[in-house]
Amino acid sequence: MSQVRKNDHSLMKVLLGPVISEKATMVAEKNEQVVFQVIRDANKSDVKQAVELLFKVQVDSVQIVNQKGKPKRYGRFEGRRDHTKKAYVSLKPGQEINFEAEAN
Repeated sequence: MSQVRKNDHSLMKVLLGPVISEKATMVAEKNEQVVFQVIRDANKSDVKQAVELLFKVQVDSVQIVNQKGKPKRYGRFEGRRDHTKKAYVSLKPGQEINFEAEAN
């Protein structure tokens, strides 16, 4: 039976999903980083542990970006999109995350 740590369940909730955009693709090719959307109270060590737990890879470093929500208008009402947090994860050499294989 595999040993389950106490905080493994909370680490499963840290990553909300990968960011699929033109900028994220350029970063992945140029800097060999993967971009994830994470919960707003996550820190670098939480993200590192979550990626290593879910994808079975070794993480070299993590950079966190807080992105403020854009102000938007809905007719005559003004609002704001939610603030988000992104994590740029650098993997150790020889490591890679294949999202197509993980989905099956």
